[in-house]
Amino acid sequence: MDHGLEKHVHNGYIFLEMRRAVWGLPQAGILANKKLKRKLGPFGYHECKNTPGLWYHETRNITFTLVVDDFGVKYVDKTDVEHLIASIKSSYELTVDWTGNLYCGISLDWDYTNRWVDISMPGYIKKKLQEYDHTMPTRLQRCPYSPEPKQFGSQTQAPLPPDESPKLDAKGIKRIQQIVGSILYYARAVDMTVLAALSTIAIEQTKATHKTRDRSIQLLDYLASNQDAKVRFHASEMVMNIHSDASYLSESGARSRACGHFFMGWMPKNGEPIKLNGAFYTTSSIMRFVVASAAEAELGSLFHNCQAGMIFRQTLKDLGHPQPKTPVHCDNATAVGIASNTVKRQRSRSMEMRFFWIGDKVAQEMYDITWHPGMENLADYQSKHHTGAHHKAVRPYYLHQENSPRILPRAIRHSTLKGCVGTLENGYVRNVPLPRIPQIQSTNQIASVLICRNHTNTWHSRIPWIPTYSELRCSPEGFGTIPVVPFFPLVG
Repeated sequence: MDHGLEKHVHNGYIFLEMRRAVWGLPQAGILANKKLKRKLGPFGYHECKNTPGLWYHETRNITFTLVVDDFGVKYVDKTDVEHLIASIKSSYELTVDWTGNLYCGISLDWDYTNRWVDISMPGYIKKKLQEYDHTMPTRLQRCPYSPEPKQFGSQTQAPLPPDESPKLDAKGIKRIQQIVGSILYYARAVDMTVLAALSTIAIEQTKATHKTRDRSIQLLDYLASNQDAKVRFHASEMVMNIHSDASYLSESGARSRACGHFFMGWMPKNGEPIKLNGAFYTTSSIMRFVVASAAEAELGSLFHNCQAGMIFRQTLKDLGHPQPKTPVHCDNATAVGIASNTVKRQRSRSMEMRFFWIGDKVAQEMYDITWHPGMENLADYQSKHHTGAHHKAVRPYYLHQENSPRILPRAIRHSTLKGCVGTLENGYVRNVPLPRIPQIQSTNQIASVLICRNHTNTWHSRIPWIPTYSELRCSPEGFGTIPVVPFFPLVG
C-alpha cells in the first residue's frame, strides 16, 4: 500500500466518495457486441448481416436473439442448445430458464399440444396506474380516445378545429410525456388498441393543453378498465400478411394517418375466409405533411407499410422462412392501380415522389397488392378514433378473448346492395368494418335464431355463426403445418 493512503485506512478498508463518474458510455453496446463476436466466432456463431441482434450457426439449426444480456433461443435439437450454452459459458457466467416464460418483460404462455403461445404483460398497467397515482374510474371506460363529432355533407372531410384550451405548465407537460413513453412499449408489445390514441396525444405533448391532459386521463381510464391484454399466436404456414389503410384529414393540422396490420398466417385465397392470427406488428402513425387526396394518403400508407415489410421479409428469411410475394390488402382502388401500374399515371404525378417506390417492388414480384372491401380490412381499426361500442365489438379480432374468431368472412362490394333493401351476410353491417360477433353463439355450428317483429309480421332472423378459438381448438382449419418451436431465454 502506498504510504500516503495509510492514514485513510479504517478497520482494513478505505472509503471513497465519488464526486464525478462516467455512466451511460455510448460505446458500451458496440464494444460488448464486438467482444461477443470474438468469443462466439470460433464456435461457429455469427450475427446476421442484415438483421442486427439475430444470430445463427454455420451448420446447426439454431438461431437466437440478443437484447442487452438476454438470449431468446429458437431450436429444434436440444444438443444444439447445449452446444450454445457451453460456448457462452466458456467466456461468460450464465443462467438458463428452460421454460421460456419471460423475455424482454413479456410473459409467454406456451401450449405445445394445441400449438399456440400467448404473450402478455401482467401487472404492468396496475404498476403504472399506481406510479401516476391515477384514480380508478367509477364505470368501465370502453373508449381510449373520444372521436370528434361526425360531420355530414360538405364538412365530411373538413380539417379538425384547433385546440384552444389553456396550455399546461412544464410539470404537466412532463407528466404527459411520461405517460406516453411508458404506455407506448406496452401498446406495441401486447395492446395495440391504444396506438391511435397514443400517437394523437404524442404529437400534442410538447404543447400540451388542458384538453390533452383530459385525453391522457381517459386513456388511463381505458387501460384501467381493460388490463392485462393478451395476444395469441397459432402455428401457421409462416406467410406474412399485410393489411394497409389510411384516414384522410383525420388529425389536427389537416394531416392524415397511415396504418398497417401485420400477422403471420396463410396465403389468402379469393372467395375463402381469411385465417386469422395474432398481429406481430401494428403501425399507426401520422403523416408529416399534408396529402392532397384520399388516394395519396392510401398510397402513402402502402409505401410506409411495405417499407417495414422489407425488413420483416429479410428477418423471416434469416429465420428460415423465405417469403413468397407478400399479400397486401388495400381498400382504395386508385392506390392499388398506381402501385400495380394498371391505371394511367397522369394526374398522380403531383403525389409525393417517394410513394411510387412501391410500384418498383410490385414489379420485382415482392408484393401482391390487391383491392378488397374496407369492411374486411383489419387496418381500418387503427386508422381513426372510434366510439366505445365499436372498440368493444372488434376487440376480439385483435386481442385474445373467449369469443375471438379464427377466421374472417369475406365482405361483399359496396355496390352489391346499393339501392336495394337487404342485409349483408356473415355478420357484416353496412358501412361498419368487421363482422359483429354474437355474444352467444351456437355450439353445434347452427346459426342462432333471433325473433323479430313489426306492426304487421313476426319472423325469425338467423344470427351468423362465427367460430371462436375454443370451438376451433381441435379443428384442422385453424392450424398449419409448421410446428411451434421451443423457445427459452438464457439470462446472462
